Amino acid sequence: MTAGAPTTSPVFAPDHDVPIPYMQRTREYYLALGFPPYRWAHFADVPFTPLRMQLARARVGLITTAAPFQPGAGDQGPGAPYNAAAKFYKVYSVSTETVPDVRISHVGYDRRHTTAADLNTYLPLARLTEAAAAGRIGALAPRLHGAPTNRSQRTTMETDAVELLRRCQEDAVDAVVLVPT
Repeated sequence: MTAGAPTTSPVFAPDHDVPIPYMQRTREYYLALGFPPYRWAHFADVPFTPLRMQLARARVGLITTAAPFQPGAGDQGPGAPYNAAAKFYKVYSVSTETVPDVRISHVGYDRRHTTAADLNTYLPLARLTEAAAAGRIGALAPRLHGAPTNRSQRTTMETDAVELLRRCQEDAVDAVVLVPT
């Protein structure tokens, strides 16, 4: 044994400690509701456009699926249970000059092993502001945008994505950070 080497063998996680099979659970859930088998959005060809400038000169936008706080919609704080009443259904935009009050109680995530206590996990506005101040990005866009999570591929592609693109173009954005929750 070499100096500094561990004296015990690694301990394997228990057999039940595996990733959550969320895709299969989702398929089963929709089938139980009487819908046809759910088809995940999965494309053979995904367009990619390389950034045409150095990131240090680019105006960067932020798109999140976090929802604006709705006072009458029940518990939306960190650790709140799933709250469908807090969903939003239209793209929104707010200034990046101040930190908006957005929450993620409207989406399903592993509430047993995490909370929504760290705003930077779903709205990294402070980190992007720091990146702009440090010269790592050219500038932060004047607005951030919210993408609804209404689970309709058609609405997402034909309505929400088109509107998000229009707003990013209005803001003269060169690159976007997408933050799904």
